[in-house]
Amino acid sequence: MTLKHEAAYINGRWQSTNNTIAVDNPATQEVIGRVPNLDESHIQQATDHAHTAWQHWRELPTTERGDYLMAWYHAIMAHQDELAALMTEEQGKPLAEAKGEIAYGASFVKWFAEEARRANGNTIPAMSRTQQITVIKQPVGVCAAITPWNFPNSMITRKAAAALAAGCTIIVKPASATPFSALALAQLAEDVGIPKGVFNVVTGKASMIAKVVTTDARVRKISFTGSTDVGRQLMQSAATNIQRISLELGGNAPFIVFDDADIDKAVAGAVAAKFRNNGQTCVCVNRFYVHRSVLSSFESKLVAAVKALQVGNGIESGVQLGPLINNEAVQTYQQHIDDALEHGGNLLYGNQAADGNFVQPTVITNVSPKARVCREETFAPLAAIVPFDSETEVLDYANESEYGLAGYFYSESVRRCWRVAMALEVGMVGINEGLISNATAPFGGIKASGLGREGAHDGLEEYLETKYLCFNFAD
Repeated sequence: MTLKHEAAYINGRWQSTNNTIAVDNPATQEVIGRVPNLDESHIQQATDHAHTAWQHWRELPTTERGDYLMAWYHAIMAHQDELAALMTEEQGKPLAEAKGEIAYGASFVKWFAEEARRANGNTIPAMSRTQQITVIKQPVGVCAAITPWNFPNSMITRKAAAALAAGCTIIVKPASATPFSALALAQLAEDVGIPKGVFNVVTGKASMIAKVVTTDARVRKISFTGSTDVGRQLMQSAATNIQRISLELGGNAPFIVFDDADIDKAVAGAVAAKFRNNGQTCVCVNRFYVHRSVLSSFESKLVAAVKALQVGNGIESGVQLGPLINNEAVQTYQQHIDDALEHGGNLLYGNQAADGNFVQPTVITNVSPKARVCREETFAPLAAIVPFDSETEVLDYANESEYGLAGYFYSESVRRCWRVAMALEVGMVGINEGLISNATAPFGGIKASGLGREGAHDGLEEYLETKYLCFNFAD
């Protein structure tokens, strides 16, 4: 059995076309395969089949849907090594990190396999002696998921597993840069017997696919992870048919180091939160705010940690940072460095010339809050440090961004921890912790970082409708 398919997966069948999209290895910049560039008729077919499959899938007991998902989870973990190797080839992240993503992505499948049994309704005391009020939960219907290239496995599993657990069917559109991980998941879904039409993977131009699914009234839910600009467009399109929509959009996470922080723990958290996936994560730290009294200590320890990071092809042993996804990402990274330096920043380490898509991690201090790196998402291994003097000042800095996905801070004061956690305008807060994502917690942001949540019971609710039943049992 091969997990690498150069074909779309619709209604349990592998479909190819003469018109194809090339997929590159970002480390070698060589073409590693091609996938179909589907047209509107193919997407319409996928919708037809997903809608037909939904009629049966939604009627299955939650225990049966959960059993299918648990079997899918075990299949994913049984092929962890192959899936990780495929991910490293198309996305570039180091093999050990790719294996970690496979386990992380599978954890959502396992979570929702169990959570399917808890799509509970409730009863409400009525205001009449002859009435009974009952609330039930039902699946939304056909869903469409548009996913990014930075986490080509887990961005799919945490959407699809929730949808399938709720009784929905789904059409997944993976990023054109990383389609093979999605198609491998389809193969494993087929292997464990998930019925045809329940899980579909389509490849092609994102704008065309988005247009088709947002103009078809049978598609009742759109889930998107990507840029804020595209999210705005999808939200406008989804309004035509009043489709439910979840948006996990851009981020510009602050990382605050207070004067009472444990600096060693803060540096370890900074490396994890900034350099995981080479800085190409939506919850990645973009701006470091460090109290002036501990600035020198934090800088020296962070630079030492960053110097120890090994850059290279993800298939090589010991590599911790792979390539950026493409040359456009390299250019944005360099522009943010140049802008930070032009705004008075001091280079502490890095800013070496790129080698293809490979760049060196960079640390700049005394960065102005007006620099681009403090206003825009960098998606690269650039750590920009802004000194601050007071809690009030740094909260103003942290909250002035239009984004509100994640925030991090380090402090040993319990009172400050509660105060700052409550004040940060973000959907998720890491308190003395640099890695915050897991299946049991609701993942999502506020402001321009999006709507809705993934993971936890909240993630299941995104795919359920609430129906109120009023019984009158009077004689």
